[in-house]
Amino acid sequence: MRLLFVCTGNICRSPTAEGVTRALLKQAGHDGRFHLDSAGLGGWHVGDPPDARAIRRAAARGYDLSAQRARQLTEGDFADFDLLLAMDRGHRREMLRACPAPLKDRIKLFMEYAEGPQAGDVPDPYYGDLADFDHALDMVERGARALVDRLAAPPP
Repeated sequence: MRLLFVCTGNICRSPTAEGVTRALLKQAGHDGRFHLDSAGLGGWHVGDPPDARAIRRAAARGYDLSAQRARQLTEGDFADFDLLLAMDRGHRREMLRACPAPLKDRIKLFMEYAEGPQAGDVPDPYYGDLADFDHALDMVERGARALVDRLAAPPP
């Protein structure tokens, strides 16, 4: 299964979600079953590593984001990935607008897995301080745990 995490520029929330989910899948013994990637709606940061604050806050909890590099969401991603996870409702709207109609069901809000249909957004910490990065990471950990539980569960 191929999963893509999407945020604005692919330097804060989506690389954090990719890194946390990757670590949790590995801990659960499922790392070989999934291909994970992340992307941004915009191309401002293409080729850049995640924000240094995201790297530091994730590393403090045992997650390594340092090898990731930002890339922009492409039209082909909608067909190439089984599940595209938007970090907020604005991202989801933009993705649904760009996605071919038969593939729209692949787009979900990341926090739906932890919070259900009334899921909230993972707030963008970029213009905030370290507490904002910690808050976003708290939400990402909760969402990633719920996602991994769902993906690792045997089919009904």
